Amino acid sequence: MKQIAPAVDPELMLGFDTSDDAAVYRIDDNTAAVLTLDFFTPVVDNPYEFGCVAAANALSDVFAMGGKPLTALNILAFPVSLGTQVVAEVMRGGSDKVREAGAFVVGGHSIDDDEPKYGLSVFGTVHPDHIVRNQGAQAGDVLFYTKRIGTGILNSAFRAGLEDDASMRPAIESMMELNKLGAEAMLEAGVHAATDVTGFGLAGHLHEMLEASGVGARLDWNALPLFDGVWDYSCAYCRPGRSFQIIEWARAFVKQGTLDDAEYDNRMGVLCDPQTSGGLLVAIPPENADVFAEAFERRAGRTPARIGEVVDAPAGLIFLR
Repeated sequence: MKQIAPAVDPELMLGFDTSDDAAVYRIDDNTAAVLTLDFFTPVVDNPYEFGCVAAANALSDVFAMGGKPLTALNILAFPVSLGTQVVAEVMRGGSDKVREAGAFVVGGHSIDDDEPKYGLSVFGTVHPDHIVRNQGAQAGDVLFYTKRIGTGILNSAFRAGLEDDASMRPAIESMMELNKLGAEAMLEAGVHAATDVTGFGLAGHLHEMLEASGVGARLDWNALPLFDGVWDYSCAYCRPGRSFQIIEWARAFVKQGTLDDAEYDNRMGVLCDPQTSGGLLVAIPPENADVFAEAFERRAGRTPARIGEVVDAPAGLIFLR
């Protein structure tokens, strides 16, 4: 990516050359701009909820880096034939989530497109000395995850007629939930590293964090917070098509150990499930693990999942137990 847009400005703190969640540009000694954008095709049928999910997903990058969102621009591509009412509901959902994040929608751009798409370009700020990166995890750190896993698998099941609107409600509510409260809790607990889990699944995003930090991790399979039905669907190969590509990539760094081939493959189906607006994956110093758990529960009303720990191992490796 360096060849596409080589960074020449010394004030650019993070850009193309890392796998961090957003770009960061230093404005002065006390302020850095956090810049990100994200958009995608509808993942839910309700236009308002689609707007909420897309906005929550885009805002998540700023929260994952310890930043505060300030403004957002709409990115909208919709067929004119759908009419203004549908588009208005999508934008209303996005605006409501931006407002909930403490920011404002200040404009945007739209085009006529046969395939609907919506998202945001988000501008936020963070102190240059307090940026939370996906680099910095240390051996001994405790790994937490703040949402449940399996939105990609459940969406596949919904399209296959195996789930209905009512049974999908927990997943939809999760995708619409901001990661604001998790970000506040991780900052209170002195987080070492963090990222939001999205299109590369838990395994992919954890691998990026570990590789950047020069460490490995041990995951406690039984502690992973799955939506109801996700394990059974993974075993039945009711998975998004993209997950199979992620699994092939992840076989190099998710160690099979003593698992037989079938068990390993089924677990990989879950670990490599691409998430839409997933939760925060955070590496917390062990002495502050209870601080994070209590801070998150106090804000969100539920306990974050303690899913494993960072270990001294070759960079990027994930061991299942």
